[in-house]
Amino acid sequence: MTGAVLRDVTLRDGLQLTGKPLPTGRKVELVRALLAAGVPELEIGSLARGDLVPPLADTLEVVAALTPEELDRCWVWVATPRHVQKAVAAGARNVQYCFSVSDAHNNANIGRDTEVSLAAMPDAVRFALDAGGRIQLCLATAFSCPFDGPVEPDRVAAIVADPRTAGSCDVIVCDTLGQAVPSEVGALVQRVAGLADGRRIGFHGHDTWGQGVANALAAVGSGATLLDGALGGLGGCPFAPGASGNTATEDLLFALRPGWLTPAVLAGLVTEGEDLLDTLEEPNRSRAAQGVRSPAVRFAWTAGPRS
Repeated sequence: MTGAVLRDVTLRDGLQLTGKPLPTGRKVELVRALLAAGVPELEIGSLARGDLVPPLADTLEVVAALTPEELDRCWVWVATPRHVQKAVAAGARNVQYCFSVSDAHNNANIGRDTEVSLAAMPDAVRFALDAGGRIQLCLATAFSCPFDGPVEPDRVAAIVADPRTAGSCDVIVCDTLGQAVPSEVGALVQRVAGLADGRRIGFHGHDTWGQGVANALAAVGSGATLLDGALGGLGGCPFAPGASGNTATEDLLFALRPGWLTPAVLAGLVTEGEDLLDTLEEPNRSRAAQGVRSPAVRFAWTAGPRS
């Protein structure tokens, strides 16, 4: 399965539900370890209010500690034009402008209706582009909402086609609750790809119902070229009751087999994940990590990616 880029979101979506803070210096070390391993892109934090999401309150300090070359491969989650201004002022090059397709979740997560977030997007785009950066359109609850239930695909399509999203480089479709199944993911990603006007399509999935990798592969088969994952399946949304961890980075990499990945690199990422989860006292949900550590499994594969 080639052609898809893995973005590790451990340092944002992975950390936002943890009860134990991770020091800024440790975050910077993890950014550099993941980049050195070959992970193409990272999401390194959020400008959500620090009192509401304490594990991410030091995001701007993390940004300030990284080099411009490192920041070229990193993304910061934002929800308002003012967030964009603060992020780029700190040195961020890439921002992910996120809001929910469902009003109920957008109000719980950001404190406003979806239309208000959409109406503000042109200013967010302008601030990012004026600073020489890039901005993504990220659509949370694209499949289901914890408050309103199933989300109509027409509502997602209308947002993607809305001219106010012009200027974004990517469209990220999020299965925030992890309740979607591959047929739903494939159908929605294919529809979004047809409306995206050349923008890269990403899929952000959770593994709540055990469909994380299957959904990711369905997304790739329908046109997605960017997939999100977190080490050990860490994370979830604090404003989406019932959402559990992200799809594990290790599991996605084992399935995708990008050209830069080797058994030794994957084993190193498993170790990074185990060390992090031990520090945070969180469970490891990665099946690939279990396989790497199993004494009964001969852990190797033929060189090069699989199709």
